[in-house]
Amino acid sequence: MKVQRKRNRLQHFDYEGSYAYFLTLCCYDNGNYFTNRNTVFTILDSLNRISSEMNCSIIAYCFMPDHLHLLTSGDEKTNLIKFIKTFKQITGYNFKKTTGRKLWQKSFHDHVVRKEENLNSIAEYIFNNPVRNGLVADYEDYPFLGPK
Repeated sequence: MKVQRKRNRLQHFDYEGSYAYFLTLCCYDNGNYFTNRNTVFTILDSLNRISSEMNCSIIAYCFMPDHLHLLTSGDEKTNLIKFIKTFKQITGYNFKKTTGRKLWQKSFHDHVVRKEENLNSIAEYIFNNPVRNGLVADYEDYPFLGPK
């Protein structure tokens, strides 16, 4: 019996234009790949470069051991699906080339931020993820979040 995957994207929304998004990208097989400083900063460099090229602003990020949280916004030229596809493709290829392992799980989780939602509250939620998971007592002690 074939299992049908749940649709992750909103059916009548094109993910283009001036919107903010709260995203979660999970590592393949829940791998703890984001504990290595070099891995995280290599991927962060790619994130910053690709987001700039594709008209996305990174408002907040947090690399947890097995996933990445992003709060991003775009302008009228931004296509979120194309941005994430490019980011995952480039970073996944480079990661596999150096480690021999897959980096990313298929797809990603998204939340389109509504106008009435507070971006600072969402960023604070992202920053406190390492605290909630017992990795640090104060998010300012966690090395893999920002921008700082």
